[in-house]
This record gives sequence, structure tokens and C-alpha cells, in this order.
Amino acid sequence: MAANILILDDEKNYLLILESILEDEGYHVTTLSDPEMGLAYLEDSEVDVVLTDMKMPGMTGQDVLEHCKKNYPHIPVLIMTAFGSIEAAVEAMRIGAFDYITKPFANEELLLSISKAVQYAATQQENIRLKREIRDRYSKDNIIARGKGMEQVLDMVDRAAPSKSTVLILGESGTGKELVARAIHTSSPRREAPFVTVNCMALNPGVLESELFGHEKGSFTGATAMRKGRFEQANKGTLFLDEIGELTPELQVKLLRVLQEHQIERVGGTETFDVDIRIVAATNKNLQESVAKGEFREDLFYRLNVVSIFMPPLRERREDIPLLAAHFLEKYNKENQMEISGFSSAAMDYLTAYEWPGNVRQLENVVERCTVLARNDVIDADDLPPEIKDEEAQFKSAVDLLPTKLNLADTMDKIEGALVKRALVRTDFVQVKAAEMLGLSKSNLQYKLKKYGLTGKAK
Repeated sequence: MAANILILDDEKNYLLILESILEDEGYHVTTLSDPEMGLAYLEDSEVDVVLTDMKMPGMTGQDVLEHCKKNYPHIPVLIMTAFGSIEAAVEAMRIGAFDYITKPFANEELLLSISKAVQYAATQQENIRLKREIRDRYSKDNIIARGKGMEQVLDMVDRAAPSKSTVLILGESGTGKELVARAIHTSSPRREAPFVTVNCMALNPGVLESELFGHEKGSFTGATAMRKGRFEQANKGTLFLDEIGELTPELQVKLLRVLQEHQIERVGGTETFDVDIRIVAATNKNLQESVAKGEFREDLFYRLNVVSIFMPPLRERREDIPLLAAHFLEKYNKENQMEISGFSSAAMDYLTAYEWPGNVRQLENVVERCTVLARNDVIDADDLPPEIKDEEAQFKSAVDLLPTKLNLADTMDKIEGALVKRALVRTDFVQVKAAEMLGLSKSNLQYKLKKYGLTGKAK
């Protein structure tokens, strides 16, 4: 598709010449002699490149440039100026003009500048498209949630995202903490700025400090050049610190300073830099226990724990398992160019009954494996890994997850309530079918539904 060029010049002869030259090269050209009309045109039309004269009555080319930089930063602006006004052109370049062209111009010079501007515009538009695609992919609307636990998570995302407050996401490994962190970012006013991630457990403390704060040239062996750290890279955006509970005491002190003063100092440097970042942290540890043991600073914990979001483990959101499995099946069908249509009822029974110690991450791994290795166009129980079907191991795993100090009667109630809920999920909340699965009369099931605060379809 031909690029759209908007030309602004009060000299109509130049408009005719420029239009002829650029249309001969295949560009779509719009010419206007009134720059104010040009700004109005920009509001309603798709423009890839603006070519404007510097001196025009009522509004200068610099005015046009400043308007475009403010409202359409992705559109490159080229300035045309008379040979004796080079100083004005240099000033325009300083404030963001893509290039300047002196009058009278050589056609080759003009076409080269326009070509470069068109290529730049295409790159900018592709970046905008990719950012939008990423934002849509990590929108909270793409988080699969049917149960009450995840509805509460999404409600917290909605309420926390507009603020600047630090967020602490808690939960077991594999529950989707980074996905929620990204949803907070993409729902926030910082969505156009960077989202930068650091896994605090993946690097040794020395490397992690340099990774976070950056370093100056010569600050240590191998530091052959200055390098900006993740704090600077995330400026104006969001920094996601995963596994925050693994920070050493020294790095905890440094992070606390950043949270308090909004300033950083590179390793080996003496200059401080202001940073405007929002911290979202995550951990699978109980930080309060770590504070009690002296392993984590109490003041840092309270700085991080302004807004806390708990990610429920997959075994506590079984109603989401069929939806998640279908989502992952679609993903790996597309990646592997396969057409597996779904899961048999026996396979889905095993998936919803399993305890999922690895949570959503493990479920995705299982679905990918089954998609690749399925014998037919439907994933059946025989296609599942052995551990998913080992009911004795599942029962032992479930018992091991229970607290060591417990009241037997209360625990039996909780187990019974969980079994009733699981039967409802498996039967799409139809009471008659759930009662049959549990070996109960319908009236007995209704008593238990009331007892545990559950609901189901009557028929």
C-alpha cells in the first residue's frame, strides 16, 4: 500500500512540483496551503509522513512539528527551508524533525529523505501494532477465570491498576503470578511504557545487583562499558520482581532505598538518577514467616505489601480446569498445525480430579504433551501421563497437602465440601448428575449444597 504524504506550503508552485514528483514515485499525496487545515486533516486522516515548509503565514513549520510531536509522535516530520535559514532547520532537528530539505532542492535528495521517513513510519506503526498485540494478549480479559477466587484476583487488578502503589502477588509456583503482573501493567496508565521482569532467584547476588542497578565502565572485571540496569530500563513503566523472597539482606536494603527515595546509583558510580517506576513483586514464600525468622526486612515487607493479591492454586479452582485445558489445546493445535478437537469425558475427569502440584504451568505442559502425542483427534485417558491417572498417588498427595495440626471433624467437612463441589463441576452443576456421581439421593445432595454454600442446576 502506498504511503500517505501530507505536504504543507503556502507557495502553490512548490505544492504542484512536490505533488508531481512524489506521485510519480507511487506515493499518495495530499497538498494544503493552510497549515491549520493541515492539522485538522491529521485528526481525520491516515498520514505516514508530513513535509512542511518552515515559513508560512499564521503558523510556522516549527509549530506544525511541535503539534505532531505532541499528538502524533509516530509520524516523521520533514522541514523545508530556504538556503539562508539553515539555523532554523537545525533548531527544528533539535526538537525532533526527522530531516530538513533546503529550497531549491534536488529531486534525488528529496526522494531519499522521503524514502527514509516512510521506512521509519512503517517501523513505528509495526511497533505500535506489536505493542497493541502484546497489550491485548496480556489484558486481564484474557485471564481465564470462572471461580470466585480468580474473580477476586481480577477485581483486585481492576482496583489496583490505576494507582502507583506497589503490589505484592502471593501464591505457589505456576499459578500465573507474572500473567497478573502484566495485566496490572496493561490496565494501568503506564501501559505504553516498558514492562521489565527480573527473576531474583535466577542470578547470583553480585550479578543481580548489576542487573538491577546497572554499572559504570570499569566498576569490576569485565565491565568494559557503562550499562543501564533494569530500574533505568523500566523508567516510566513497571518493574516486575519475581521471587522477591530470595533477595539477600544487602539487596533488600538497596531496594528499600529505591522505594523510599525513587533514586538509584549504578554499581561503581557516584551519581544518582531519579527513576519513576511502579514495582510489582511476587513470591511463593510466606514473607511474614521470613520476617519473623529475620530472613526478610520488616520495613521492606510493608513497603512491598501495600496491595497484596493471592493467586489460588489450581486445585482450589477446579472449575477453571476445563476452560484452561481448552485454551492450551487451541494454543498447541495452532503451534503444531494439528486439529485435536477436545478431551474425552474420561480424560477431563482425570484432569479435574488431579491435585496439580505444579498448578497452571503443569497443566499447560500436560496439554502440550497430549496434543503432540494423541492417538486420535480427541485426547483420551490413555493419552494422559501416568501420574495424572494414579489415583492412589493423587490421594496421598492430597493428604500430604493438609496441615499437620488439624481438627479431624473440620477437615472431613472441608474434604466433603470439596468433593461435592468437584462433582458439580464435572456435571456442569446439574444436581441430579452430581448426586448420582456421589452416590447420594437428590435431597441429601441438596442438604449438603446448603451446608457448604454451593449451588447447582435443579434438573
